[in-house]
Amino acid sequence: MNKSPMLMVFRGRFLRVAVLFVVAVFAPAADFDWEKERQFWSFQSPERQQVPAIQNEGWGAEPIDHFILAKLEEKKLTPSGEASRRDLIRRVTLDLTGLPPTPAELESFVSDPRPDAYYHLVERLINRRAFGERMASLWLPLARYAEDQAHQVGDDTKFFYPNAYKYRAWVIDSFNRDLPYDRFLKYQLAADKFEDAGEENLAGLGFLGLGPKYYNRNRIEVMADEWEDRVDTVTRTMLGLTVACARCHDHKFEPITAADYYALAGVFASTKMVNQTPDGEEEKRDTSGDKMKAETLHMVEDGEIKDLNVFIRGNPERKGDVVERRFLQVLSEGEPEPFETGSGRKELAEAIASADNPLTARVFVNRVWAAFFGKGIVTSPSNFGHSGELPSHPELLDDLAARFMANGWSVKKLVREIALSSTYRQTSLASNPAAEYTDPENSLLWRMNRKRLSIEQWRDSALFASGELTDRAGKSLELDDPRNFRRTVYARVSRLKLNDILMQFDYPDANVHAERRSNTTTPMQKLFLLNNPFVLGRASSFQERLSGRNDAAKIGEAYRILFGRAPAESEVKAAREFLGRSSEGEFSRWEQLAQVLMVSNEFIYVD
Repeated sequence: MNKSPMLMVFRGRFLRVAVLFVVAVFAPAADFDWEKERQFWSFQSPERQQVPAIQNEGWGAEPIDHFILAKLEEKKLTPSGEASRRDLIRRVTLDLTGLPPTPAELESFVSDPRPDAYYHLVERLINRRAFGERMASLWLPLARYAEDQAHQVGDDTKFFYPNAYKYRAWVIDSFNRDLPYDRFLKYQLAADKFEDAGEENLAGLGFLGLGPKYYNRNRIEVMADEWEDRVDTVTRTMLGLTVACARCHDHKFEPITAADYYALAGVFASTKMVNQTPDGEEEKRDTSGDKMKAETLHMVEDGEIKDLNVFIRGNPERKGDVVERRFLQVLSEGEPEPFETGSGRKELAEAIASADNPLTARVFVNRVWAAFFGKGIVTSPSNFGHSGELPSHPELLDDLAARFMANGWSVKKLVREIALSSTYRQTSLASNPAAEYTDPENSLLWRMNRKRLSIEQWRDSALFASGELTDRAGKSLELDDPRNFRRTVYARVSRLKLNDILMQFDYPDANVHAERRSNTTTPMQKLFLLNNPFVLGRASSFQERLSGRNDAAKIGEAYRILFGRAPAESEVKAAREFLGRSSEGEFSRWEQLAQVLMVSNEFIYVD
C-alpha cells in the first residue's frame, strides 16, 4: 500500500518530537559533570591499539584479523575457511561496485595462478567508476537525498530541486577521486568558506541545500522545524549523536543540553538555502523547477547572522536565554568557544572534521564496516551515545579509526584493508557447531554474514545480466520509465511519493536521515518479482542474449551469468523438464525460466 504525502512528512521526525515533548514535561533539567561525561568510551579519542597476540599466527592477512581472531580464541572458537574463488569474486565485486562480475572476469580470476590475484582484483574494482556509484548509494540516504518536497500545492514546484543530481554526481566523484573524508565533510557544510575547495566542490553544499523546505517558511515555528532537520541530519550522519532530541529539553540519555541544540540551530538559522550558479548568480525565489538554469546548484550561503534563544519546551513563543553559536560542550575542551565567522558553518565543519573529534572517524569507519559485513561493530550506526549499542570489538574500532585518520582520511585505503582481510574472505557457510551454539548471531565473525542485495544492487544486477545496463549519468530518470536502463543510483528520489520499486524493497524514506535499511520480506515483494513489467522485460532480454546451441548449453550459460557457476546435473534436468512442457500465457518457457532464475534466492543474496 502506498504511503500518503502526509504520512511521508510526519513519519519518523514528527513522532519522535511528539514523544519527546511528552517526556519533556516530566524531565528535570540535567546537571552534567562534564569531565566525567567525557570519559564515556565514544567521547575518548581513538588511539592506535597494540595488535593482540594470537595462537594461530598463520591466519590473518591484515591487522583487522588479529583483533577478530583474538576474540574468537578467547571463546575457544576458530574462524571458517576461505570462500571459494567463485564465491569470493561475486561477493567482493558486488560489495565494491554494486554489480556482479562477468563470466569472463570470473573465469580469469578463478584460473589466475598468482598468489596475489585477489589483491589485483580488489585494486581493479576500487579504481572503477562503479566504486563511487556504490559508495554514493550508501551515503545518499544518510543525507536524506531527494529532488522534491513532501508537499506540493497544485503545479507549484518552486521548492523542488531539478538539479539535485549535481550533488549526487559530486558525491560519486568524491569517492572515486578518494577525496579525504575530512574534506568530504567540510565541503558539504561549508565549501564556500574554504579557499582550497574551488568551484568544483560547491555542489557538495547540496547536503544542506537539498534539505526539506516547508510552506509558510516565514513563520518561526516552521523555521524551527527546518533548523531541526539540519541539526538532526548533520549530527546523526557525521557524529553519530541524536542532538535533535534536545530541542525541547536537555537530552534524557546523553550529555547534550538544550543550549547545545540551540547553539547548533543558530548556525542553520544564520544560513539560507539558495539556488545559485557557480559564478554567484542567484535564481529568483519563485523560479519553478522546470525553468531553472542547467548550471544552477542547490546550495547554501550565510544569511542574517543570529544567535537563538532556547525555546522552552520547544515552544518558540516561550523564549529562554540566548545561546551563542558554538560546538557541543561534551566534545569541547572546557567551555566551547563561540563561533565568530559568519554563520559559523566553517567553524562547525572544522570541529566535526577535526582529528581531535573522537566521533567522526569512528562513525564513518563503522558505516563502511557495516556495508561489508552486514552490520557494524556498533549496531546503532547513528547513535554512539549512552543510549546506543556498545561496540562488539572496541579495540578494533579504535585502531581502524586512528589509522583511518593517520592514512589521510583515505576511504579507498580503509575499504582496501577490509576487503583484503581474512575475516572478510571467510565462507558464509555455517559448518561450525560450537560457534553456532556459542555465537548464533555471529557477533564475533567466525564466518561471513550472508547478505541480501539492496534494491540498487538487485536492479542493477538484473540489467547487467540482461545486457541492457548503460553507463550514462546526468539528470535523474524515473524508475518506471521503460527506457531507463541506467544504474539505480541515478533514479529520481521523491519525498512526495517514493517510487514503488524503491519502497517495496526497503529504500529509506527520503524525508529523514536513515541510519540503516530495513530488511523486510513481504508478499508484495514476491508479487512484484512475479508480475512487474521491469522484471518480465529483463527476463525476456536475458533469455534472448543466451547464445548456446541447445537447451543444455543455454542453461549452463544462464547459470554462469547469473550465479557464476555451472549448474548441477539435477538443475539441468529440472530446467529441461520445465522447458519441455507446453507454454501457457504470453510468455515462452524460456522467458519463464529466465524469470525464475533472476528472482531466485541465489541471485538476490550474496553467498
